[in-house]
Amino acid sequence: MRKVLLLALGSFTLGLDAYVMAGLLPAIADDTGTDVALAGQLVTAFTLAYAVSAPLFASLLSGRRPRAALIAALAVFTIANGLTALAPGFGSLIAARVAAGAGAGLYSALSTAAASSLVPAERRGRALALVMGGMSAGTVLGVPLGVLLAEHTGWRATLWLVTALGAAALAGLAALLPPLPAPPVAVAARERLAALADRAVAPVVAVSFLAAVASLGLYTYLAPVMESAGGVHGVTPYLWAWGVGGVLGSLAAGPLVDGGARPRALVGAVLAGIAVAQAALPLLAPVPLAAGLALVLWGAAGWALQVPQQHRLLTLRPGRGTVVLALNNSALYLGSAVGSALGGLALSAGLRPSALPWAAAAVAGAGLLLHALAATRAGNGRTGDRSPAVSPSTLGDHEHS
Repeated sequence: MRKVLLLALGSFTLGLDAYVMAGLLPAIADDTGTDVALAGQLVTAFTLAYAVSAPLFASLLSGRRPRAALIAALAVFTIANGLTALAPGFGSLIAARVAAGAGAGLYSALSTAAASSLVPAERRGRALALVMGGMSAGTVLGVPLGVLLAEHTGWRATLWLVTALGAAALAGLAALLPPLPAPPVAVAARERLAALADRAVAPVVAVSFLAAVASLGLYTYLAPVMESAGGVHGVTPYLWAWGVGGVLGSLAAGPLVDGGARPRALVGAVLAGIAVAQAALPLLAPVPLAAGLALVLWGAAGWALQVPQQHRLLTLRPGRGTVVLALNNSALYLGSAVGSALGGLALSAGLRPSALPWAAAAVAGAGLLLHALAATRAGNGRTGDRSPAVSPSTLGDHEHS
């Protein structure tokens, strides 16, 4: 499992890099002479490149040598983070974030396949959980530490930390990773798009998209939101609260579905939790404990959502699992990019940061309404709610999976 641990170190670095920017935006804006709304587009650039790179390059590299592709993806990611730390201006920052997102997206897709091929079949679930857990650990542990480092030494030091971790994983994988079997033929883009015409699949994917717009989009601007709504200047404890909630939610979702909870009902409850927590945040922000509890609920709901969503998709279309899950993952990353872009536009148009949570809650509410309408259209609610052949624990355990 040592080789899987190296893959998990790479995933830890990805999780840290993907989410730490939310806590660095005010410092980056000050350093580059921009505002927080424009700095937020660094997150948009990263997540959009992440969303596009995995399906695009996975298709182009299908049948090629996966070991070389995985190492090359991590190298691009690591070098791009070094360039981010060195970037003299905002334009070069954007370019570096695009390159980092492209490398991260491809590494994420390849590392899970590599982990499953490095262990016997009976240990694959454990190996996948280790790699997936690396990303959530990067968020829960790495992000607050990265923000704390930035508060004392500057935001560039945090990017150098990401670069160093990526270089360590890269060196270990280059030295120890054995040849990997070629993956099966990747899902063609036209197959993903064809799934959008599926009247059962499309509403589920659309709900995932709206949830990502609301949850990940607002997370990008958590620092200015807390400053505007509650006068908070040190956002690190609130990042911890959101991350701890994410761990609790991701750990609880699988057992809930395994224990008999209806995935459709669980999705509705989770979406309601996101909307309620976000709507309450501006009101609770002046009270640290209350704001922390709202962030725990938001993080738990956001990170729990994809287990029942993926379960429903596999139940709806068991013969096309790869296609529908790939489409759902693309919707997640695209939703994250759209959410951070819309948040930046709203701030640029003059919206106070303290009002952003209400806008995000409205998007989550739209997702809940769409989910309810789709459930009504489906009739008695039996389709997509039960499938004993599918184990949620094997479907990925985090919001950004």
